[in-house]
Amino acid sequence: MRKPTILHAYKVFVPDMDGGIPSVIRTLCVATKTHFENQVLVARKRGAGKTYVTGEGINVEAVRSFGTLFSTPIAPTFPFRLAKLSADADLVVHHAPFPLNDVAIPFFDAKTPLILYWHADVASFPLLKKAVRPAMWRALRRANRIIISDYSILESAELLKPFAEKCLVIPYGTDLSFWANCDSAEADAAAKLRARHPRMILAIGRLVPYKGFDVLLQSLAGLDAEAVIVGEGPLLSSLQERANDLGLAHRVIFKGRLNQAELKAHLYAARALAFPSVTTAEAFGIVQVEAMAAGLPIVNTSLPTAVPNVARDGQEAITVAPNQPEALGKALAAIMGNQSLAQALGQAGRTRALSEYSQPGYSSKIQSIYRDLIERRTT
Repeated sequence: MRKPTILHAYKVFVPDMDGGIPSVIRTLCVATKTHFENQVLVARKRGAGKTYVTGEGINVEAVRSFGTLFSTPIAPTFPFRLAKLSADADLVVHHAPFPLNDVAIPFFDAKTPLILYWHADVASFPLLKKAVRPAMWRALRRANRIIISDYSILESAELLKPFAEKCLVIPYGTDLSFWANCDSAEADAAAKLRARHPRMILAIGRLVPYKGFDVLLQSLAGLDAEAVIVGEGPLLSSLQERANDLGLAHRVIFKGRLNQAELKAHLYAARALAFPSVTTAEAFGIVQVEAMAAGLPIVNTSLPTAVPNVARDGQEAITVAPNQPEALGKALAAIMGNQSLAQALGQAGRTRALSEYSQPGYSSKIQSIYRDLIERRTT
């Protein structure tokens, strides 16, 4: 019996980028592959198009891009390719924000079920948001279902409010069996890391403005700790210069991109996860769940998004106001200087991760939506 085809559309996917929305798409494809055939359409950052299959058997097509503008690929053929592929798909998942997806919606077959997965608003580029707002509105109107990760997103995203009846809140899930357990080799790697960096504060994410890594650097001034920052992005040089200007270059390590095994070792070696994001572009923070599963205490920010609802102030995290280096530093110092507090936050985080953010539970809810929409189409 033919498995229904789910077409996911976004701007980038593994192996070009890990974490964030690509990580969610990967989780969806892997967790649903028993019952659904998943395909992914993306636009390359630069270069000719190509098709490939990931190590987990996910079929990916990347159309040609001529670079990026406002963090969006310049890929003029993408909307037309998406429209063409959608005609053969049983269901399309538009991962937002991505304006080229919005542009393609009017070319869709009216009978093709559409899920708009609203991961975050367009927060970093006000002019872009204004320009694409009409297309975003049309996409939201066309969508059969809109998935969000937290109620706070509906409260803060004005464009979503007229479509509230179509919105379904489904928190992200991840492979907790991986993050919550260490075998002997992984534990040994973590121990060696901690021996080299006994007071490690870990930060993970794209080196982009909304992540707030410049705030983290400022917070280190009065803190007896090293910051290890994992990730790639356009701000690498400026963050390195900023660390040097602050006299902190010897206490800040930019690790670049790590594989999952290396990242896991860092989670188990660190003393705290710093999550200093500063805008609503940070809608959830899946890395918080991974850190919680590993029993790592968190310092996050009080954004009007899911971020402080995932790891909650005084329970799994210490939450501070965004853009406040002194408050961030004090919170990190409190965890570094109080082992009982660190253990309590870490243990609570592990419990919450395992009970609220499992991959099987997440997959089950998503697959139920898939089936419902596909059945409606065929009846």
